[in-house]
Amino acid sequence: MATTSFLKRAQALLHIRNQLVRECLAELLAVFVLILITLSGSAQMVTSSGMKGNILTAYLAGALAVMVAIYMAGGVSGAHLNPAFSLTMCLLEQFPWWKLPIFVAVQTSGAFISAGAVYALYYDAIQHYSNGTLTTSGPWETASIFATYPADYLSLSNGFLDQVMGTALLIMGILAILDTRNKGVPKGLEPVSVALLVFSIEVSMGSNCGCPMNPARDFGPRLFTYIAGWGAEVFRWVEGRRRGGGWQ
Repeated sequence: MATTSFLKRAQALLHIRNQLVRECLAELLAVFVLILITLSGSAQMVTSSGMKGNILTAYLAGALAVMVAIYMAGGVSGAHLNPAFSLTMCLLEQFPWWKLPIFVAVQTSGAFISAGAVYALYYDAIQHYSNGTLTTSGPWETASIFATYPADYLSLSNGFLDQVMGTALLIMGILAILDTRNKGVPKGLEPVSVALLVFSIEVSMGSNCGCPMNPARDFGPRLFTYIAGWGAEVFRWVEGRRRGGGWQ
């Protein structure tokens, strides 16, 4: 009885009544889990030199991470997970504009924190693989574990088109899945459908830029690598950059 009473008091104390705070915490947790699984899939592939993963397993990890994240936060924040989706909801007048900068900040923060968690989790593997040198290019680069980088042949304009088209397809696909006027998926399986959508885009449009489709997913971890020792090179577009295993 004493234990039950203590748990009830603790639950009442920790219960958050402010709806905005609840939404932000849900979004933060969901993005954290999304990026944790996504980057870990890439880290496992890169640091094992493809022995314990490949590009398909990395893409599959990212797609399934989307599914898990939506199940985690969908009922609280709507599981936006992506500034591009939040912006779209504002344009469609389904989300208030004043919440947009808050959600973008939370999403980016969740991705940044998650990148730190992945770095800690794979610290020994990264140091062993790179021989202690954190680089963005060359045969032992590790920056592509955290952020996406253009293929050697890609121009800036083609890279821009690649990201606009991939992100637009993602948003259109999600809107189609959620549209009740369409032939809907069984209730509760919407996250599975979105995960399959993400996977289909990754395996068909991933070769140019790695297919991030999410500004928070790319910028948050990229900012972390800048702070963690990879340097300002992570923010520079260099045509013909030579990279290692990464997402490409």
